[in-house]
Amino acid sequence: MIHGKNNIGKSLSAKGELSFQTFSPLTLEQLPEKFVQATSEELEDAVQKAVSAYAVYKRKPGKERAVFLRAVADEIEAVGPELIERACAESGLPEGRITGERGRTTNQLRMFAKVLEDGDWVEASIDPAMPDRKPLPRADIRKMLQPVGPVVVFTASNFPLAFSTAGGDTASALAAGNPVIVKSHPYHAGTNELVSGAIVKAAQKTGMPDGVFSSLNATDFSIGQGLVMHPKVKSVAFTGSFNGGKSLYDLAQKRDEPIPVFAEMGSVNPVLLLPGKIKQNTAGLGATIASSINLGAGQFCTNPGVLVAVKGGETEAFKSELAANVAKLMPEKMLHKNIISNFEQKTKSFFENGIVTKLAESENEPAQLTGKPIVAVVKGSDFVKNPDLAEEIFGPFSLLIECDGKAELESVMGAFEGQLTASVFCTADDVETYSPAIEILQEVVGRLIFNGVPTGVEVGYSMQHGGPFPASTDGRFTSVGVDAIKRFVRPVAFQDAPDAYLPDELKDANPLEIWRRVDGKLTKDVIN
Repeated sequence: MIHGKNNIGKSLSAKGELSFQTFSPLTLEQLPEKFVQATSEELEDAVQKAVSAYAVYKRKPGKERAVFLRAVADEIEAVGPELIERACAESGLPEGRITGERGRTTNQLRMFAKVLEDGDWVEASIDPAMPDRKPLPRADIRKMLQPVGPVVVFTASNFPLAFSTAGGDTASALAAGNPVIVKSHPYHAGTNELVSGAIVKAAQKTGMPDGVFSSLNATDFSIGQGLVMHPKVKSVAFTGSFNGGKSLYDLAQKRDEPIPVFAEMGSVNPVLLLPGKIKQNTAGLGATIASSINLGAGQFCTNPGVLVAVKGGETEAFKSELAANVAKLMPEKMLHKNIISNFEQKTKSFFENGIVTKLAESENEPAQLTGKPIVAVVKGSDFVKNPDLAEEIFGPFSLLIECDGKAELESVMGAFEGQLTASVFCTADDVETYSPAIEILQEVVGRLIFNGVPTGVEVGYSMQHGGPFPASTDGRFTSVGVDAIKRFVRPVAFQDAPDAYLPDELKDANPLEIWRRVDGKLTKDVIN
C-alpha cells in the first residue's frame, strides 16, 4: 500500500497540508494515491537526524557499510512485482526496461559493497618519519579519503530507479560514509516511496543509525532550495536539465559556506561520421543511428542529439539511409505531458530560423504522449555562426551538420561546449586523416567512443560519466561507476599522530590488509 508520507529516518511523517498525485503516461490519468508535501519543519528534522547519524555512520567500518548496501539491494528485490508495476505506471516505460533498470540499481549497490570490502578506495598514503634526513627531518604524514557529511540527492525523471532514490548518487554517497537525504521526483513519488521503504528497512536490519537515509516529497522548489541552503548539508547530487542543475549550483555558491553541487546536465553527445566508415557500412550506420536517436523516446542523457559528417557522395548515401530508417520509426511514450509539450514546442521552433531544414521524420502517426522522431540538417558554416543550435532537445531529435571539408569540420568541432560523450565512426584511414578534428572533440567530452553509439553507460571501474561544463558542473568527476564515490569525500592528512588514534586504514599493522602507498610504493606490508 502506498501511504504518501515522508521518510524522516526510520519514521513516517505527514505534517503538511499540501498534497499531490502522480500522472501515468500509460492511462493518461492521475494515479489515485496522494503524497504529502514535506514542510520546513520536516526538512529540519531530516537534516538534524542526518547530522546525528553522520557522527555514528562515518565510523562504521567499510565491511559493515557493505553489509548495509547489500541489504538495500536485497530489500529492493524483495519489493517484487509491485515496484516494477509502479515504476512502469509512473514513467510509461516498458516492463523490460524497468526490470533491467532495477537490476542495474541493485548491481550498483553490490558493486560499491565490494569496493568497501576491498578497502583501497580510501587511497591510503603513508610517508614514514625520517628523523635523520638532512638538511631537515621529515615528519610522519599519513593521508586518506574521508566522508564529508550529509548529502542531498535530487532524483532524475528519466531513470526512476538507476538514477533515482537508490541510484548511483545515493549508493556512492552511502558507500563513502555519508547519510543521504533524497528529494524525490514528483513524477515518480510512488516508486520513490517503495524504494525508500526498502532502504529504511535495510538500515534497521543492519543496525545503521536512525537518519542515515531520509526522503522528502515536494512538487515546488521550496524543499529542494531549503535542503541546498541548509548549513549542515555538505554536498548535492543532481541529474536533469541544465537550468535545474545550474540553478542549484548557483544557489549553493550563495551560502556562507559554499558546497559542491555535482550536477549532470544537458548534452547533445556529438556523433562524428567519417567518410571511410560511411562507405564501408552505409546501410548499417543509417539503421544504427536512427535506432539510437529513438531509444527510450530519446530520453537518455546520452541521446545522439547532433550528427556531424563531411559533404560528399558517402554522406548523401548515408542521409538517404538515415531518412528511410527514421521514417519507419515508431513514436514511443514520453515520461510526462510537460515533457512531450516541451519537445513539440522546441522541435517546431527549431526550423523557424530558416537555416535548418528537415531531413526526415517518422511517418507513423503518434499516439497520445508519444514523441515523433525527427532529424534536421544544417550547413557547417551556419552552425559555427549559430552554436546555440547544439542546445539539447530532450526527446527523439537529432541535427545533422554537413561540413564542407576538413577545415570546416575542425571549426565545427571547436564550436561545441562540454559534452558527456562523443562518438567517432571511423576506419583506420579516417583516424589518420581526421585526427585533428577528433582531438579537438576530445577536449570537450568525458567519454570518447569509437564505432559505437553513445546510448548506454557501463557501470564499472573505468567509466567516466560526466564532462566539461555545461555537461556537468565539475568534469573531474563521474556519476557512474566506482569513482563516483570520490564526489563525496575529502582528503585528510595526519601528521605525527599516535597509532592508536589513526583510522585502521593508516595504522602500522594494516589490520584491514588493504593496498596502501607507503613511501611512494604500493604495498600491503605492515610498517615496522
